[in-house]
Amino acid sequence: MLTVIDHPLVQHKLTLMRKKDTTTGDFRRLAREISLLLGYEVLRDLPLETITIETPLETMEAVQVQGKKLCFISILRAGEGILDGILDLVPSARIGHIGLYRDPETHEPVEYYFKVPEALEERLCVVVDPMLATGHSAAAAVTKLKEAGAKQIKLVCLIAAPEGVAAFEAVHADVPVYTAALDRQLDEHAYIRPGLGDAGDRLFGTK
Repeated sequence: MLTVIDHPLVQHKLTLMRKKDTTTGDFRRLAREISLLLGYEVLRDLPLETITIETPLETMEAVQVQGKKLCFISILRAGEGILDGILDLVPSARIGHIGLYRDPETHEPVEYYFKVPEALEERLCVVVDPMLATGHSAAAAVTKLKEAGAKQIKLVCLIAAPEGVAAFEAVHADVPVYTAALDRQLDEHAYIRPGLGDAGDRLFGTK
């Protein structure tokens, strides 16, 4: 259920984001650009329906996305860096937020906020978080969404670690994961190596 999106522009922008001397402004801009490109791949199988429209010249049968509007779920706070770009692609989407932080001692997720749109069971929910490290936060977020009624869920991240992918799939084998890179491993502090550092700090200039 893991898809690595290896489009040349995705890989090029990810390389720029990895560089330690990339500025906060450039990092934020690149995150927005790369998430828009990821969105094309993640949403390529959206169901369509045929409708009748009037062009300036004639009536025709055309297609549009079928069903209720998409729902993008941002895992706070770093998920906001991906949310902005994917919203450029689908500005009418509904938005939800799940606040989780990783306990520095146990590396387990601690929830502090949960707010999502109604009728999740009728929507495709795309969960966004830049890093799939231990996989615990993403798994906890998806568990909450399922408890709230979500049935169609996809997870999107910039970089994943093998340990995080395995831990996530052990809990949610039915949820596809899309990433721009599968990196080597986690270190003793549960950071992805080689990675790109702390995505939240780099996005918001807090370190």
